[in-house]
This record gives sequence, structure tokens and C-alpha cells, in this order.
Amino acid sequence: MLDGLTYDDSEPPSIGLVPPGTTWEEVHDHIKIAHDFLLVWSGTGDEYSGAYWTGTEMVVLDDLGAEADEALDEFRDELRQRGEL
Repeated sequence: MLDGLTYDDSEPPSIGLVPPGTTWEEVHDHIKIAHDFLLVWSGTGDEYSGAYWTGTEMVVLDDLGAEADEALDEFRDELRQRGEL
């Protein structure tokens, strides 16, 4: 489980903000157990990525934006469009 997560719960669903320096392996392990929606600084480029668990695998949505607020909105929109909410 990831330590140091903060959550944005300004609207559903609550999304965990992953601390910088967290590896994708750590994100995968956390999501597999907790089934959280997570916003991750991509580490490549200047964009956030969203990650969630489908029940069988982790899905990563790239290029959600360079600002956390913008990325959170985009992630929630993508989740709605995919029927995950």
C-alpha cells in the first residue's frame, strides 16, 4: 500500500494523488489491493496519468494535463465515458 497519498474528494469519485517518485510497480501493487482511482505524475513529459483497476488489470490513461486540477477533471470525465463510475 502506498504511503503519503492525499485524496481529492471535491466530487465523486475520490481520487488519490500519488506522491512524486512513486514507481509504476508500486502504483500497480496499490491499485490491485485497494482498487483506488489514482492520479500519477507520469515521470515522462509534463503530464499526469490516471490509473485504475478493472477487476483483472490496471488501466493507465495518459496525457490528462499538466495541472493537477485539469488532470482530475479530465480523469473523471474519462472514467464516466468508459462507464467506470
